[in-house]
Parts: sequence; C-alpha cells; structure tokens
Amino acid sequence: MDISIIIPTLNEAATIGETLRRLRSSGSCEVIVVDGGSDDGTPELARPQADLVLSAGRGRATQMNAGARAASGQVLLFLHADTVLPPGFPALLKDALRNPRVVGGRFDVRLDAEGWLFRLVETFMNLRSRLSRIATGDQAIFVRSRTFLELGGYREAELMEDLELSYRLKRRGELACLRERVVTSARRWQRDGIARTIVLMWLLRFLYFIGVSPRYLKTFYADTR
Repeated sequence: MDISIIIPTLNEAATIGETLRRLRSSGSCEVIVVDGGSDDGTPELARPQADLVLSAGRGRATQMNAGARAASGQVLLFLHADTVLPPGFPALLKDALRNPRVVGGRFDVRLDAEGWLFRLVETFMNLRSRLSRIATGDQAIFVRSRTFLELGGYREAELMEDLELSYRLKRRGELACLRERVVTSARRWQRDGIARTIVLMWLLRFLYFIGVSPRYLKTFYADTR
C-alpha cells in the first residue's frame, strides 16, 4: 500500500527542511510539497528532498487538493510543515487500513512545549477527537486516495476544511484514531495564550456548526488575533 504525503506550505523556510529530512529517513513514501506563494525560499529549500514541489493558489484546501491530484499513492496523508510523524508511521497506517471499513483516520497529537498546561490541552484535544471522530489538520489526517477523490477532495473553503472533510468521511465509513502521537508546533498557543486559543477555537467550531460561512469565520479569526 503506497503512501503519498502532501505538505501545504506558505513561508515555512524555518521548518520545511527538517520536516523533509525526517520523512526521508523514515520510509520510502512519496512526498509532495504544494506551496501557496512563499516569499522566503520555501520551494527552493524543499526541492532537493521532495519528490515533487508544486505551486497552487493560496489556501490549505486548494494546495492539498492540488497535491492529491498529482499523488500516486493509494493512501494520502496530509501533513503540516511544522508537524513530525511518529516512528514507523507507514506500518501504522497500513495496519489501520487493513480493515476495509476504515476510510481514513488521524493520530493523537503532542505539542512541542513543556509544561502541564500543554499536556492538559493535548489530552482534551485527543479525547474530543476520539469521541467525536472529527480530526483537525495538525493531527495528520490520512485517507484512502480513492475515497478522497470520490468525495471531491477538500471543500475549498476559507477555514474549517479539515472538520468538513471529517464529517463527510464519517458518513462514508470508519475513522481510525491512532494513539501514536504526531508532534506539532505549540507556537499558536504560546503566541495567543492557552485560554484565549481554547475559547476562540471552540467559538469558531460552534459558529461553523450553526452554519456561519467559513469566509466570515476566517475574517473573524483574523480580527481576533
């Protein structure tokens, strides 16, 4: 079962080199970087280590869809440029997808910052996701490529494309919630504050749930930062 890893980037020069180096040392997956118009040299840094570097319109959904169309793997894994996959992740995906009812899944998450508050945040993030079977992009969502293409990929919305895809995947089959952890950047929590970030994320999800458009949510999110 071949795996294609798709990484959307925008000004990730500080992280993309190390992310790709780790991927190259951990397996033979296809690695596709899709840049949304970086001006810091991200594509140039990615080319020596990625199988393919593409350009696409800005926006994670647009970039990830472009990468999926170019991918050759039977499994698509969408990875943020500041997120590290657990050791042996190809075998973990293949084991989860042996069950034909499983259409995709995600990993548990660990934030790369010290302190009990960050451990508490992780615990509730993982628990919420496990109970709801809803994944966020920093949990490294993976999906069978055939299923992804049949669903039409990510909806190219301004925000919440990961939640929206999760809802559609749940209707198609089972989602695997792997307990192995990806390590992702805590910079958002550190920059904006833990309590403020939690309140904002839950408010955005509530507004999305009651039907507020992702375009408005993106404007609201930008105004509150």
